[in-house]
Amino acid sequence: MELELIRNFSIIAHIDHGKSTLADRLLEYTGSVPPREMRDQVLDSMELERERGITIKAHLVRMNYKAKDGKDYVLNLIDTPGHVDFTYEVSRALAACEGAFLLVDASQGIEAQTISNMYLALDNNLTIIPVVNKIDIQFAMVEQVREELANLLGVDKSEVLLTSGKAGLGIEEFLSAAVERIPPPKGYYDKPLAALVIDAYYDNYRGVVAYVRVFDGYIRKGIRIRFMATGFENIVEEVGFVRLGLHPLDELGPGEVGYIIAGMKSVRDARVGDTITFADNPVSVPLVGYREAKPMVYSGLYPASGDGVEELREALEKLKLNDAAISFEPESSIALGPGFRCGFLGLLHMEIVQERLSREYKIDLVATIPNVAYRVKTKNGELLVIDNPAKLPNPAEIDTIEEPIVTSEVVTPTKYIGNIMKLITDRRGELNSTEFMESGRAIIRFTIPLAEIIFDFYDKLKSLSQGYASLDYELSGYNEADLVKLDVLVNGEPVDALSVVVHRSKAYNVGIALCTKLKELIPRQLFEVVIQAAIGSRIIARTRIPPIKKNVTAKCYGGDITRKRKLLERQKEGKKRMKQVGNVEIPQEAFFALFKIER
Repeated sequence: MELELIRNFSIIAHIDHGKSTLADRLLEYTGSVPPREMRDQVLDSMELERERGITIKAHLVRMNYKAKDGKDYVLNLIDTPGHVDFTYEVSRALAACEGAFLLVDASQGIEAQTISNMYLALDNNLTIIPVVNKIDIQFAMVEQVREELANLLGVDKSEVLLTSGKAGLGIEEFLSAAVERIPPPKGYYDKPLAALVIDAYYDNYRGVVAYVRVFDGYIRKGIRIRFMATGFENIVEEVGFVRLGLHPLDELGPGEVGYIIAGMKSVRDARVGDTITFADNPVSVPLVGYREAKPMVYSGLYPASGDGVEELREALEKLKLNDAAISFEPESSIALGPGFRCGFLGLLHMEIVQERLSREYKIDLVATIPNVAYRVKTKNGELLVIDNPAKLPNPAEIDTIEEPIVTSEVVTPTKYIGNIMKLITDRRGELNSTEFMESGRAIIRFTIPLAEIIFDFYDKLKSLSQGYASLDYELSGYNEADLVKLDVLVNGEPVDALSVVVHRSKAYNVGIALCTKLKELIPRQLFEVVIQAAIGSRIIARTRIPPIKKNVTAKCYGGDITRKRKLLERQKEGKKRMKQVGNVEIPQEAFFALFKIER
């Protein structure tokens, strides 16, 4: 195919700015989807995406478009997520494109993720086309947002497109801009093959299906290819393009986006972001452009039944194939048995992974309290990275503990600045700068410990700003802090899965709140249950769950009082023995208790 007739682009936007709806209209306009197959969020194939109304995975689709110049163009749209947790997915999509449409909701204006996505696109040297969407809704500030977007990108206001995904307005102008403003891809057919793996998924009947963008060379059925990172080699069985399904072709050439099937039966054979080349004539240097995923939040995942560890391992390996941001390694808990320590990009990412494991692989899970990774320097000079509070060394052996710090920015209407600044300082954040925009909004830039924002910071931010503020953050380094490990003891036995690292100044309040919450969640037993929060050997909070008392004296309807005393003493001795040997079963809700407490 002629390179001049190919355009590869993404649509990037803050969450809920109408990106998926606009993509629906593009597919309708170009006739890429038969009317009988059309539905809302047609590119969002996962049930979870459709339920929540958000894009979780990057998707790609090929569209054919006849432009004003009479030529037939091939437009490859690589759809991207909008939530801050899935920035990694966005970076993967942008590495395969030459241009990006920066979409902004006419009623919301520029938000934190809008600015973040813009910088991602600039880092990839993409042509950025600004678009104001939802221009037909009641509270649209079309001209104001149009001017804001033009000033942000430093372009003339006339270059900002106006669209409505719901009403189908501005679709022709959008497609024309894709052809006229986005440059065609570059590449050479006679060079060694260099193709980038954009995404992949596991098919039970055909093995691994990899989505690729070819930069140089070609891929056709029958050639032998090599994945440079994994070293996997095999014969290509099928190539083609993606349009709500797989459509075979003879070959994929330079600049084209499509899929390949090459007999990859194991999830370890293919890795997202890998470079595919000829096995007998490989390129010397792999392609670059993908941003490496760095887990920010860690949690232990355990099968509810002890014999489900292998099923959980297989499910995680298959899930990792098309979500390369997940990391996991085996671990064992005294309370929960064998399981895996998993790393996620954020709390939403963690929630989505748990949902997918439950729905797609039918695994009943128990998840521990999420936490971040700390750097611990021991007194003998050893540097440890601790992603599980239970593995924190004895306080006597610790010299310093460093916690991850993120650089954050909040975009908010100016009237909420005071409340938001107080929230930031209450969470141990440091304000860096405040920039006022012409539209009556401000950008607050600050640094804050990651542990302070992964729980309820975003919810509090939305509450304080009546839903108008938006947040974006990026890991920036580590700072030393006065941190302690808070242990939870149930009847004197520590529950390692409930251990948490907190700042010393907040340990007492967190300990009391956690004990109180566990008292509500743990069911009453026939014996007394004592719940304690401790730092080392020092108990800082305590509560008790009284036993269920059976009326053993009910049968004594007469006679001497000593008969009743004898029965009560015997009951007391029995409860004492029961407490020594009895097990307290902690419900799953207890492991999420920290989500609900005031920090």
